[in-house]
Amino acid sequence: MTSILFVCLGNICRSPAAEAAVRKRRPDLTLDSAGTGGWHVGKPPYEPMQEAARARGLDLSKLRARQFSAADFGTFDVIVAMDEENARDIESLRPDGSFTPVVLFTDHIGEDGMAVPDPYYTRDFEGCLDLIEACADGLVAGLSRDRS
Repeated sequence: MTSILFVCLGNICRSPAAEAAVRKRRPDLTLDSAGTGGWHVGKPPYEPMQEAARARGLDLSKLRARQFSAADFGTFDVIVAMDEENARDIESLRPDGSFTPVVLFTDHIGEDGMAVPDPYYTRDFEGCLDLIEACADGLVAGLSRDRS
């Protein structure tokens, strides 16, 4: 697996932070992020998330929101959703014959079915980033195990 797409609702908090967290750990991977909704297309990540991420050494400033599309199934090796609702929305766009796995980010820390809470609504940017960084560590560890 070398290309990963992270997906949340608007692509302004969770998925860009996940992309940056994994990129910091594995810059050799092809990474991107998207949202299932299109409200924020072309906009940078939400400023409070950028500030919280920057304090952890994660730079989101160059990222811009885009909307997930069915074509992403053919572009990425795996699609990582931030919660079950986004996973369902992603699956609803799956083209016939596509076998690209859609997984939850928290699956990488043994929390099957657990959501990464949306800090746009919860206002808990630090808690969200704690979970995102734990999931990023788990994902990267899993990739390392897959190589050996």
